[in-house]
Amino acid sequence: MAKDSIEIKVENLLKNIINDLGYDLYDVEYAKEGKDYYLRIFIDSPNGISIDDCENVNNSIDEILDKSDLIKEQYFLEVSSTGLEKNLRKDIHFISNIGKEIEVKLFDKVNNKKIFSGILKDVKDDEIILESDNEDVIINKNNISVAKTVYDWNNEG
Repeated sequence: MAKDSIEIKVENLLKNIINDLGYDLYDVEYAKEGKDYYLRIFIDSPNGISIDDCENVNNSIDEILDKSDLIKEQYFLEVSSTGLEKNLRKDIHFISNIGKEIEVKLFDKVNNKKIFSGILKDVKDDEIILESDNEDVIINKNNISVAKTVYDWNNEG
């Protein structure tokens, strides 16, 4: 089964369960690192996420995942917060961050650069528009290696 397909099936299986616990299911990542597989569940909440929140979700979904048998390989389950700088992998992630500062790392150079920081202006079907250094840069989503929000460490409030 393709990695994307596993992620989508796990998300569909767990989304309502996690919502019922009072959290948002932000993302699901299934990855092989070295010889080990990892299923990472990223949760969020307007009140932030504590270790107890992660443990609560982990305990609530562990048996459900085992019974669903969606993943044939042995894997490590990790439940964590999105962090202060959230990864942007899905359209909804990009759309909810229009008008905010993000950083984008690319596979291939655009305008002789592989890393851009700027304000996300728009999201289209297959591209994003980023205002960086006072000019709009059009970036194809397939060229994005990593995209994330940028936390303003100077305004920690």
